[in-house]
Amino acid sequence: MLTPERHQIILELLKQKHVVKIQELVDATASSESTIRRDLSQLENERKLKRVHGGASLLHQKGEELSVIEKSEINLEEKELIARYAAKLICAGDCIYLDAGTTLYQMITHIDAKGIKVVTNGLTHLEALLEQNIETYVIGGYVKQKTRALIGRGAIDGISQYRFDKCFIGVNGIHYDYGFTTPDPEEALVKEKAMKLSQESFVLADETKFYEVTFAKITDINNATIITNQIERDLHKEFFEKTTIKVVTS
Repeated sequence: MLTPERHQIILELLKQKHVVKIQELVDATASSESTIRRDLSQLENERKLKRVHGGASLLHQKGEELSVIEKSEINLEEKELIARYAAKLICAGDCIYLDAGTTLYQMITHIDAKGIKVVTNGLTHLEALLEQNIETYVIGGYVKQKTRALIGRGAIDGISQYRFDKCFIGVNGIHYDYGFTTPDPEEALVKEKAMKLSQESFVLADETKFYEVTFAKITDINNATIITNQIERDLHKEFFEKTTIKVVTS
């Protein structure tokens, strides 16, 4: 079977099933596993699919965004590992920015540092922060229904009043060429502003965010350290050339 024919079969199966395993593709194309792996690498480089552990998945739509409830049910164990590690990076007396998002929310119960100040745009964070007796500041702005994040001009004006030792940011996509991305341009601006106002920036993201590209760019990947879980595949070398990646295994 010619390479274009295999590629067509692979892409058609992905459209039907959204996620396919390597063995399914081997059977469907009567090809070897090594051939299929090369095909998947080529198609990923052409931005036609995303390789995942043991197979491939469709790329998400650029504007696709899940709600807080939907996000809270995905990759819970991985998010908990990442959140616990990130919380330990906070030092006594730090002034930090805590972005909206489910992984960021999970950080809160693991924060042990004393005398810190937290600025956030995440409305879902407030109760947990107050229960931890953490001095909390909320920026203004428009409440985005899906993510419960404060965004817009009011949010930019509000966050501009502060300076941070560290900021912790959530993203929807991480790509070595296209940077950190998120579906909403206004939310991207708030994230970018927080990073510019911080001495150190950390992006918290599980392995599914790598190679994803969504609608609005936040910044280049060299502008933050990435904290992620154990990645089940080799990342392109340019990730490591352009930024620091902390892989949390336990």
